[in-house]
Amino acid sequence: MAKNFIYLASQSPRRRQLLEQLGVPHELLLPGPKEDAESIEAVLPGEAPTAYVERVTGLKLDAAVARRVARGLPDAPILCSDTTVALGRTIYGKPGSAQDAVRMLAELSGREHRVLTAVALQAEGKRLTALSVSRVRFAAMTDAQISAYVASGEPMGKAGAYGIQGPVAQYVENLNGSYTGIMGLPLYETARLLRAAGVLR
Repeated sequence: MAKNFIYLASQSPRRRQLLEQLGVPHELLLPGPKEDAESIEAVLPGEAPTAYVERVTGLKLDAAVARRVARGLPDAPILCSDTTVALGRTIYGKPGSAQDAVRMLAELSGREHRVLTAVALQAEGKRLTALSVSRVRFAAMTDAQISAYVASGEPMGKAGAYGIQGPVAQYVENLNGSYTGIMGLPLYETARLLRAAGVLR
Protein backbone atom coordinates (compact mmCIF):
# COMPACT_ATOMS: atom_id res chain seq x y z
CA MET A 1 0.00 0.00 0.00
CA ALA A 2 1.30 3.49 -0.84
CA LYS A 3 2.44 5.64 2.06
CA ASN A 4 0.57 8.89 2.81
CA PHE A 5 3.60 11.15 2.56
CA ILE A 6 7.38 11.33 2.74
CA TYR A 7 9.84 13.74 4.31
CA LEU A 8 12.11 15.70 2.01
CA ALA A 9 15.35 16.59 3.80
CA SER A 10 16.46 19.36 1.45
CA GLN A 11 16.40 23.14 1.46
CA SER A 12 16.45 23.26 -2.36
CA PRO A 13 13.25 24.68 -3.89
CA ARG A 14 14.16 22.88 -7.13
CA ARG A 15 14.09 19.46 -5.42
CA ARG A 16 10.71 20.28 -3.95
CA GLN A 17 9.36 21.25 -7.39
CA LEU A 18 10.72 18.06 -8.91
CA LEU A 19 9.14 15.92 -6.19
CA GLU A 20 5.84 17.70 -6.82
CA GLN A 21 6.22 16.72 -10.48
CA LEU A 22 6.03 13.08 -9.35
CA GLY A 23 2.86 13.87 -7.39
CA VAL A 24 4.37 12.69 -4.11
CA PRO A 25 2.92 14.39 -0.99
CA HIS A 26 5.79 15.52 1.20
CA GLU A 27 6.78 17.60 4.18
CA LEU A 28 10.10 19.36 4.61
CA LEU A 29 12.46 18.05 7.30
CA LEU A 30 15.03 20.83 7.49
CA PRO A 31 18.03 21.33 9.80
CA GLY A 32 17.46 23.41 12.92
CA PRO A 33 19.53 26.54 13.69
CA LYS A 34 21.90 24.55 15.91
CA GLU A 35 22.69 21.93 13.26
CA ASP A 36 25.93 22.40 11.34
CA ALA A 37 24.63 21.36 7.93
CA GLU A 38 27.50 23.00 6.02
CA SER A 39 30.32 20.97 7.62
CA ILE A 40 28.75 17.77 6.23
CA GLU A 41 29.67 18.99 2.75
CA ALA A 42 33.41 19.33 3.44
CA VAL A 43 35.53 17.35 0.97
CA LEU A 44 38.00 14.83 2.43
CA PRO A 45 41.60 14.94 1.15
CA GLY A 46 41.95 13.00 -2.10
CA GLU A 47 38.26 12.08 -2.16
CA ALA A 48 36.84 11.08 -5.56
CA PRO A 49 33.66 12.87 -6.72
CA THR A 50 31.49 9.71 -6.67
CA ALA A 51 32.64 8.72 -3.18
CA TYR A 52 32.11 12.30 -2.02
CA VAL A 53 28.55 12.76 -3.24
CA GLU A 54 27.45 9.34 -1.95
CA ARG A 55 29.08 9.92 1.45
CA VAL A 56 27.57 13.39 1.87
CA THR A 57 24.10 12.15 0.90
CA GLY A 58 24.38 9.36 3.47
CA LEU A 59 25.44 11.83 6.20
CA LYS A 60 22.57 14.16 5.32
CA LEU A 61 20.14 11.25 5.59
CA ASP A 62 21.65 10.16 8.93
CA ALA A 63 21.12 13.70 10.24
CA ALA A 64 17.54 13.79 8.92
CA VAL A 65 16.65 10.44 10.52
CA ALA A 66 18.00 11.68 13.88
CA ARG A 67 16.14 14.99 13.40
CA ARG A 68 12.79 13.24 12.89
CA VAL A 69 13.26 11.18 16.04
CA ALA A 70 14.45 14.15 18.10
CA ARG A 71 11.43 16.19 17.04
CA GLY A 72 9.01 13.36 17.77
CA LEU A 73 7.58 13.45 14.26
CA PRO A 74 5.51 10.59 12.79
CA ASP A 75 7.43 7.83 11.05
CA ALA A 76 7.52 8.14 7.25
CA PRO A 77 10.09 7.57 4.49
CA ILE A 78 12.83 10.21 4.34
CA LEU A 79 14.32 11.31 1.01
CA CYS A 80 17.68 13.00 0.72
CA SER A 81 19.84 14.08 -2.23
CA ASP A 82 23.12 15.83 -2.97
CA THR A 83 24.61 17.15 -6.20
CA THR A 84 28.19 17.90 -7.10
CA VAL A 85 29.98 19.04 -10.24
CA ALA A 86 33.30 17.44 -11.19
CA LEU A 87 35.99 18.24 -13.72
CA GLY A 88 38.18 15.15 -13.69
CA ARG A 89 38.71 14.45 -9.98
CA THR A 90 38.23 18.11 -9.00
CA ILE A 91 35.03 18.69 -7.04
CA TYR A 92 33.13 21.95 -7.54
CA GLY A 93 30.79 22.63 -4.65
CA LYS A 94 28.83 25.80 -3.92
CA PRO A 95 30.86 28.97 -4.53
CA GLY A 96 31.94 30.81 -1.39
CA SER A 97 31.83 34.20 -3.09
CA ALA A 98 31.12 35.90 -6.42
CA GLN A 99 34.85 35.73 -7.17
CA ASP A 100 34.80 31.99 -6.49
CA ALA A 101 31.80 31.59 -8.84
CA VAL A 102 33.68 33.46 -11.61
CA ARG A 103 36.67 31.14 -11.12
CA MET A 104 34.53 27.99 -11.34
CA LEU A 105 32.68 29.08 -14.45
CA ALA A 106 35.91 30.15 -16.16
CA GLU A 107 37.34 26.67 -15.51
CA LEU A 108 34.18 24.95 -16.81
CA SER A 109 33.94 27.21 -19.87
CA GLY A 110 34.58 25.38 -23.15
CA ARG A 111 34.94 22.01 -21.41
CA GLU A 112 32.89 18.95 -20.53
CA HIS A 113 32.21 18.19 -16.87
CA ARG A 114 30.20 15.66 -14.91
CA VAL A 115 27.22 16.34 -12.68
CA LEU A 116 26.73 13.66 -10.03
CA THR A 117 23.55 13.46 -7.97
CA ALA A 118 23.17 10.82 -5.27
CA VAL A 119 19.74 9.96 -3.87
CA ALA A 120 19.03 8.07 -0.65
CA LEU A 121 15.71 6.96 0.84
CA GLN A 122 15.23 5.64 4.38
CA ALA A 123 12.02 3.64 4.75
CA GLU A 124 11.08 1.19 7.51
CA GLY A 125 14.67 0.68 8.59
CA LYS A 126 15.96 0.08 5.07
CA ARG A 127 18.16 2.43 3.08
CA LEU A 128 17.85 2.56 -0.70
CA THR A 129 20.34 4.51 -2.81
CA ALA A 130 20.88 5.56 -6.41
CA LEU A 131 23.38 7.63 -8.37
CA SER A 132 22.81 9.72 -11.49
CA VAL A 133 25.82 10.81 -13.57
CA SER A 134 25.39 13.28 -16.43
CA ARG A 135 27.86 15.00 -18.73
CA VAL A 136 27.54 18.66 -19.67
CA ARG A 137 29.67 20.60 -22.14
CA PHE A 138 29.72 24.38 -21.92
CA ALA A 139 30.57 26.49 -24.95
CA ALA A 140 33.41 28.96 -24.41
CA MET A 141 32.13 31.91 -22.38
CA THR A 142 33.66 35.38 -22.40
CA ASP A 143 34.69 37.10 -19.18
CA ALA A 144 31.82 39.55 -19.69
CA GLN A 145 29.28 36.73 -20.09
CA ILE A 146 30.53 35.01 -16.93
CA SER A 147 30.52 38.28 -14.96
CA ALA A 148 26.97 39.10 -16.08
CA TYR A 149 25.73 35.66 -15.03
CA VAL A 150 27.46 35.86 -11.64
CA ALA A 151 26.05 39.37 -11.12
CA SER A 152 22.54 37.91 -11.45
CA GLY A 153 23.16 36.07 -8.17
CA GLU A 154 21.96 32.74 -9.56
CA PRO A 155 25.27 30.85 -9.18
CA MET A 156 25.30 31.28 -5.40
CA GLY A 157 24.21 28.22 -3.44
CA LYS A 158 24.54 25.94 -6.47
CA ALA A 159 27.16 23.24 -7.08
CA GLY A 160 29.48 24.28 -9.88
CA ALA A 161 28.15 27.85 -9.66
CA TYR A 162 25.24 27.35 -12.05
CA GLY A 163 21.63 26.22 -12.37
CA ILE A 164 20.89 24.35 -15.60
CA GLN A 165 17.30 25.67 -15.61
CA GLY A 166 18.46 29.32 -15.68
CA PRO A 167 20.12 31.68 -18.20
CA VAL A 168 23.31 29.58 -18.26
CA ALA A 169 21.39 27.09 -20.45
CA GLN A 170 22.28 29.27 -23.45
CA TYR A 171 25.91 28.11 -23.09
CA VAL A 172 25.12 24.38 -22.80
CA GLU A 173 26.52 22.95 -26.02
CA ASN A 174 25.77 19.32 -25.18
CA LEU A 175 24.06 17.41 -22.39
CA ASN A 176 24.16 13.65 -21.95
CA GLY A 177 22.26 12.20 -19.02
CA SER A 178 19.47 13.32 -16.70
CA TYR A 179 18.26 16.92 -16.93
CA THR A 180 16.40 16.56 -13.61
CA GLY A 181 19.52 14.98 -12.11
CA ILE A 182 21.49 18.09 -13.06
CA MET A 183 18.75 20.19 -11.44
CA GLY A 184 19.25 18.22 -8.21
CA LEU A 185 16.83 15.29 -8.13
CA PRO A 186 16.94 12.67 -10.93
CA LEU A 187 13.29 11.70 -11.32
CA TYR A 188 13.84 8.30 -12.95
CA GLU A 189 16.14 7.09 -10.15
CA THR A 190 14.05 8.75 -7.44
CA ALA A 191 10.81 7.18 -8.71
CA ARG A 192 12.52 3.78 -8.77
CA LEU A 193 13.47 4.13 -5.08
CA LEU A 194 9.99 5.36 -4.14
CA ARG A 195 8.41 2.39 -5.91
CA ALA A 196 10.72 -0.02 -4.12
CA ALA A 197 9.60 1.52 -0.81
CA GLY A 198 5.90 1.31 -1.75
CA VAL A 199 5.50 5.11 -1.97
CA LEU A 200 4.76 5.07 -5.70
CA ARG A 201 3.01 2.39 -7.72
